[in-house]
Amino acid sequence: MEKQIIQYPVATEKAIRLMQTENKLVFVVDGRATKNDIKKDLERLFGVKVVAVKTFFTPKGEKKAVIKLHSDNLAMDVATKLGIL
Repeated sequence: MEKQIIQYPVATEKAIRLMQTENKLVFVVDGRATKNDIKKDLERLFGVKVVAVKTFFTPKGEKKAVIKLHSDNLAMDVATKLGIL
């Protein structure tokens, strides 16, 4: 069984604002995953086109990914599928 790259979505006020204004999603991801791994996993799971992936580690040691979607795919639609909104 392959490792789970995307672990769970982040639904903070800032993450929701990024969805609405910049068409971006925020996820907690596996700490060993590369940006390319994250991109491929999200495209496979949700059938969307990813434009860019930015990652960072939180002070708690979690790795988060901010994922910008292509304008043809709305972040709000993916969030609705996930049950965030």
